[in-house]
Amino acid sequence: MRPLSDIAEEYDFLDADERYRLLIELGRELEPMPAPLKTDATLVRGCSAQVWIYPVEEGEALHWLADSNAAITKGIVALVLSAVQDKPAAEVAQMDVAAALEPFDLRNQLSSNRTQGVPNMMALIRRTAERFAQQS
Repeated sequence: MRPLSDIAEEYDFLDADERYRLLIELGRELEPMPAPLKTDATLVRGCSAQVWIYPVEEGEALHWLADSNAAITKGIVALVLSAVQDKPAAEVAQMDVAAALEPFDLRNQLSSNRTQGVPNMMALIRRTAERFAQQS
């Protein structure tokens, strides 16, 4: 997974159509999420498309698996995950993911349908990271 800073640098130079293509490409680059992990428990509520997110504890860090049934949404998921991927749970729990994604200006770049679930996605990631951090 590409670092968020590298994605932001590329994103800045693209027009709207190219930005959509970049998001689709990011979604394709996501590590495959095994079908058995796509359950009601891993489903993000409030998204216009189906989005699943599942954490895998790797030592102190959390590695996130995710998928969506919509290409652009899957790219947005990949963008969100690039901000938190393989970081310690305590760090993710304290992180302001929305601030990390501000350079992408998703609300103005994409339709509200495509971005409506992003806050829910970030909240799920934060709650999950908090739970893992408390267990450590």
